[in-house]
Amino acid sequence: MKIDIDYNPKDINEGTVVRLVTSAPSANHNYKYTWMLDENLIVNPVSDPGLCLLDTTGLQPGSYKISVRAELDPADQENVPRGARQGEGETALSVQPRSLSSYDLDRLTTEAKEFAQYLKHNFDGKMESLTKEVSKVASGVGGFAPSSGVRQPLKVALQRSSTAQTGDQALWIAIRHHTEMIGFNRYSEFIDLVLCRGQDSEQGALPGPLNLGSPPLGDRRDDLNNRPTIHGVDAYELLRTATEIFLILECGLLDKSGKIRHGETLNITEEESRLDISPLNLDEITLLLKQYLGPSQPFTLPYLKRIVNALFGIGSARSEEKLPYCEGILKNRFSCPSLIELIWSYWHEEGMLAQTMNAIALRFQNRHRGGDRDPLAHLEIDPLQSLNNLFWGYIQNEQKRLSVPRRAYEYDHHYGLTLYGKAVPTMRSADSRSKFLESFHNLLYRTSVFYHEDADTTVIADGFPLLTALRETHLLLAEGAHNQFGDLPWTARVEMLIEQWLLARPELREFLRGRAMVPYKEAWMGQVDTMKKLQGWTDTTITHFSDLGVWGEQILLSIRYGDWIDVNDQEQAKNWARYWRPEIQGYIHAYRAATGVDLAVEPVAAEKASERYFQPSTHLRNRLVEQQKGSRRA
Repeated sequence: MKIDIDYNPKDINEGTVVRLVTSAPSANHNYKYTWMLDENLIVNPVSDPGLCLLDTTGLQPGSYKISVRAELDPADQENVPRGARQGEGETALSVQPRSLSSYDLDRLTTEAKEFAQYLKHNFDGKMESLTKEVSKVASGVGGFAPSSGVRQPLKVALQRSSTAQTGDQALWIAIRHHTEMIGFNRYSEFIDLVLCRGQDSEQGALPGPLNLGSPPLGDRRDDLNNRPTIHGVDAYELLRTATEIFLILECGLLDKSGKIRHGETLNITEEESRLDISPLNLDEITLLLKQYLGPSQPFTLPYLKRIVNALFGIGSARSEEKLPYCEGILKNRFSCPSLIELIWSYWHEEGMLAQTMNAIALRFQNRHRGGDRDPLAHLEIDPLQSLNNLFWGYIQNEQKRLSVPRRAYEYDHHYGLTLYGKAVPTMRSADSRSKFLESFHNLLYRTSVFYHEDADTTVIADGFPLLTALRETHLLLAEGAHNQFGDLPWTARVEMLIEQWLLARPELREFLRGRAMVPYKEAWMGQVDTMKKLQGWTDTTITHFSDLGVWGEQILLSIRYGDWIDVNDQEQAKNWARYWRPEIQGYIHAYRAATGVDLAVEPVAAEKASERYFQPSTHLRNRLVEQQKGSRRA
């Protein structure tokens, strides 16, 4: 049976790594592939049998025949049609001379020196070996580009050291895509689709949310819609249930069919740029992710497999996922992790999201916050507005929401981060990650150093300092992944998404009118900045705090769920830094904008070095004091 071969890139210079791809004679069976270059066997460095990487380094310019033979194992041929038991295919590719590189220049320089030595040695008239050396240098130069007869200036360009593909790159794509899919803008679209329009799905939306819950979400919405009037907390509780369903449907990296959820929304061009792999498509990304997760189903992260095998042993019955009432792993916690980091909630809380909602809730109850005047004295939400009933439910549900002390203790347990404020009690933590901030900020600094080295084409950047810093931070994150780790980050995300959605409502936008010309990424942000101005809180825009939360979550998820404890290849650390460069440099900038501390600058004094390890709340408090001093002087 004939099988097709495709290759990329189409324009091949000597030294290019060519991706050879073929299709199996039958999609339902596994084949052994033998790749040939003319009459020579190609040693394939990748595990995917249908994909072969051909390194053309050292090949003479010219045309070559590529052939492949696919064969089933004799033991598997009995139930396979004869025509599908094997397949052959061939194609031709052309290799062109490569451009002159720095290595070639060094080699030619060495040969030129040797030629000069021969010239000096033979200057007395003994020219028998001179002709041979001249021919050697001339043939070396002529192999790179044909002579045009016109002397042209030689252009030399140094390039960054090459990148090696590693298996965990697909994990980073999935993590970044997942965090974007649970962002506010998509959540707002989901609530509008399901609760406002009552539709179960549309292109780009989640399938079947109205059928989830007991009673189903759709039935509860219809019941609310058919009532003579709406009172009580039912509308708010329906909003909370829909928010929980939104996050539940987005757990894990792959859906039950083994596909990346909403993969059609992936920006393939951006992923090609980040990975330095071109061309790339969704099927290849999915295949790479499955190879990283392993052949067995359900697809699970190697890091979590390591933990489960250490707890129960390989193949133990106790490692099966079951309901909470049975002995075993909690259902879907192993195969479908929520992939949510509490640092997202921490930075949004430092950005005054929760404080803004608390101030509005107090004014809604006609409670004065203290001081000579109430900045929200004119906040009047009439009972005809839908927001009125939603705020009633929000306030009535207060005893069910996470309190500030509970979140504060968990921030300390996960990351050693503390909050500062009147609502935060004196902390007496049983277990604090006191070394996390130092480890994480050291990792960010090491990454910044790597970027400088990696951009310098005269050096090869060292990835081992990055690797050791990644492993250290990975271990500290793992130490904090206990007790409330399973549910508190998820619950905090549910509550803060609801708060963002309420703040984005037109009723509050009309009252908390911000600066119209300031661009915001999400509809709730302007209201928080306006509230901070009214209350005399920090004047640092919520945009920086939101960036810290979003990018910090992506960075920490890639560290927490990567199997870094078993990695000894510096290329994985290099690839990690290159892939996450926009997020890491964005985090460093946002941290400097919020706290005044630049994590990318090497401190020259011990006092300056210790500043980067101070609590962010300490820097924020100090900046607020300076801000208030300036206001009084004005």
